[in-house]
Amino acid sequence: MDSLTSIRVYCAVVESASFAAAARRLKLSRAVVTKHVSSLEDRLHVRLLERTTRKLSVTEAGGRYYDRAVQILAELEDAEREAQQATAVPRGTLRLSAPHHFGTAHIAPFLAEFRRRHPEVELDVSLSDRFIDLIEEGFDLAIRISDTLAESSLVARRLAPCRFVVCGSPEYFKRHGEPRVPDDLARHACLGYTLSPRERVWNFACAQNQRHVVNVSGPLRSNSGDVLRVSAASGIGVMLLPTFFAGSDLESGRLKAVLTDYRVQEYGIYAVYLSRKHLSAKVKAFIDFLAEKYGPEPYWDEWLRALPAPSKDACAASPSAANPAETSLAK
Repeated sequence: MDSLTSIRVYCAVVESASFAAAARRLKLSRAVVTKHVSSLEDRLHVRLLERTTRKLSVTEAGGRYYDRAVQILAELEDAEREAQQATAVPRGTLRLSAPHHFGTAHIAPFLAEFRRRHPEVELDVSLSDRFIDLIEEGFDLAIRISDTLAESSLVARRLAPCRFVVCGSPEYFKRHGEPRVPDDLARHACLGYTLSPRERVWNFACAQNQRHVVNVSGPLRSNSGDVLRVSAASGIGVMLLPTFFAGSDLESGRLKAVLTDYRVQEYGIYAVYLSRKHLSAKVKAFIDFLAEKYGPEPYWDEWLRALPAPSKDACAASPSAANPAETSLAK
């Protein structure tokens, strides 16, 4: 028989001083109650209760066992209550992983507000541009930026779009001119992000959905988006950047967007976590909080609203133009 149930039945018998009363309390038959106590005594090889037709008494061993059993059951109830509250009230340590720049620019500024809302949650934030294995490395949640997410046992919730823009400093364009069509980029100093499959091949589409594929090169490559952003702002060359990277520089005028009549395939910004079932309150609260802060039109893209609508005549004859059926946007 189930040992834990037998312990609970035994404690009920001691507290009720009667098999019949314990049976009524537990909504079991007297025979089942008797069987549980007998099973417990057989397993322990000790007599816990002395029974007569008129009296039920607890043996010395049975009294000691009852005292310990009551403590254990109380601790178990506390543990169960605490576990249940973990899915109701945000509390405990939340271990979060995020890309370095995104975490610094678009998560860190909001952490104080999140803590004010949920003071029982402690935050352990790790920033890295490498791929994080949530299970092996013990993270509750990761922010990932990608066009698609590989199938896995993990759950992903899209928080915001990740748009891209070609940009450079006004001084650079003053010296070298602005690219008017994607093919012009072949004659510009294009900075390469080594962690991206787009490092050397940039893909665009115009309003007519024609594709433009351009091989690019330049004087600087880096695995750091911040290095490339600062370098582009200082006039070294042109960069294809996520708008969450470039938004503040574009608003301030340190960077200027070009080729805005053409679009680059969007990525998504995702919250990735272990399980939708029994999702802890601390993880759900943080995901909902970020979704509230970003949304489908995130604040870092406000500068886009000032741009004119893409020209319908943008797809002029270009050596790189391709039929949509022949070429897909690079990932």
